[in-house]
Amino acid sequence: MTKKQRAVAAVERLKAAYPEAICSLNYSSAWQLLVATRLSAQCTDARVNLVTPALFAKYPTMVEMAAADVEEVGKLIYSCGFYKTKSADLVEMSRILCETYGGIIPDTVEELIKLPGVGRKTANLVVGDVYGKPAVVTDTHCIRITNRLGLTDSDVPVKVESQLRAILPPEESNDFCHRLVLFGRDTCSARSPKCEACPLSDICKNKAKK
Repeated sequence: MTKKQRAVAAVERLKAAYPEAICSLNYSSAWQLLVATRLSAQCTDARVNLVTPALFAKYPTMVEMAAADVEEVGKLIYSCGFYKTKSADLVEMSRILCETYGGIIPDTVEELIKLPGVGRKTANLVVGDVYGKPAVVTDTHCIRITNRLGLTDSDVPVKVESQLRAILPPEESNDFCHRLVLFGRDTCSARSPKCEACPLSDICKNKAKK
């Protein structure tokens, strides 16, 4: 079985296991997804979802956030960690979106990564979830699991993204990454993967080494 064939098999099996491939972050606009994803760096999605309701109640759009006091924003996102850097990024990012992009969230990775605090992972998530374009979100679950499966061989996000783009069906790539998050929490965890109950065990390179 080639690497591309194993990738397609993994896509189909996870699609069967998790029919609804949804983002774990709660949001109601493209800007809110951008904010929530920035907050999720070195923080769990569950924690971000606890923080964003109050944040978005006070700053419902990028216009309000662009005019916000950085320290006030920091107080609201304190529990997400790295709150000083994140709050500064959120305010400056919103200002740039208003002044440079006319309040429109860019629809390409190349433009999005020009924004403060926005890396390729965040940019891919927005491009995939908001604009429906092929995207590969290389979070920790994606990197860990695709390495175990033998689909990738690096822990460098941009390299993993490139390797996956070469073998995943483009129209499935974004949903596949969402499913990897669910699969990583349920079965293929970092410390104690449940290989005996894994629907991918027969195509997993890591399992073959045991």
